Amino acid sequence: MEFIYPDAKLIAGVDEVGRGPLVGAVVTAAVILDPNQKIEGLADSKKLSEKRRLALAEEIKAKALCWSLGRAEPHEIDELNILHATMLAMQRAVAGLRIQPDFVLVDGNRIPELPMAAQAVVKGDSLVAEISAASILAKVARDQEMNELDKRYPNYQFAKHKGYPTKLHFEKLATLGATPQHRKSFAPVAKVLGIK
Repeated sequence: MEFIYPDAKLIAGVDEVGRGPLVGAVVTAAVILDPNQKIEGLADSKKLSEKRRLALAEEIKAKALCWSLGRAEPHEIDELNILHATMLAMQRAVAGLRIQPDFVLVDGNRIPELPMAAQAVVKGDSLVAEISAASILAKVARDQEMNELDKRYPNYQFAKHKGYPTKLHFEKLATLGATPQHRKSFAPVAKVLGIK
């Protein structure tokens, strides 16, 4: 993997979780790892068990030089569209770092506008430790939000499907309608609400 800025000392990894769900925020994280404090087992958050993710999230928070979460709320997703809302959430995560990185590596094929050099890395959550760490923090944070939403709206069973467009979620939408946290611009939600 060739990096366009090989001399960078402080590298932040950035990733998002929650572009696909029909409900809740899109959550991002930015992480600058400490080269002197190795964290074993960093990987794409989707490939880790929930127990392993939770343990790694605590270790990342304890050992990283700094980390930050960013988000874009459902109303922002509806106003901007999911891609632009994701870029905004990534900008917020990077801006929230208490140490400014020299260089930012972003999972995927697009980068948000940032005040420092950045590079997109396809499958970065499997290839770059900083991005793996960001993917773990973002996934743990969003899953916790879905568990909280599950307590507020137990009939929707958000803890089971995490807001993704599963058969169960479609069934709940059809019978219960949409919550205020649903993304009105997403077709299945718009359909339930009768929005053209």
